[in-house]
Amino acid sequence: MNESEWFIMKKHVEIGYRIAYASGEFAHLADIILYHHEWWNGQGYPQGLKEDEIPLLSRIISILDAFDVMTHQQPYKPAKTINEALHELCLKAGTQFDPTLVPIFIKMMTNKSLSFGNLWCKRD
Repeated sequence: MNESEWFIMKKHVEIGYRIAYASGEFAHLADIILYHHEWWNGQGYPQGLKEDEIPLLSRIISILDAFDVMTHQQPYKPAKTINEALHELCLKAGTQFDPTLVPIFIKMMTNKSLSFGNLWCKRD
């Protein structure tokens, strides 16, 4: 995406927030939607929150959303395999994703405990 397309795409969290907040029924989820692209290291958007400033459910949705996007064909890139996506989540634990939640997600997806010597977390 070019810079203007990226700017427009980043607005989806604010639009989702406004829709949920105005709905009444989903208003309690509005902040979760707004913050699901915040990064553990503070480099995300829209507010640059970091670590525990990011609501827990937003941190969980961030992992789920990234995994879903990675494992499905996108207009701008091909789908990754499940193993490739788990590896990428592991590599970004502590920067983009909550480092305590990524191992839990990987364990749920594989029914195996995470160790940094396994297939997903080998450092290149």
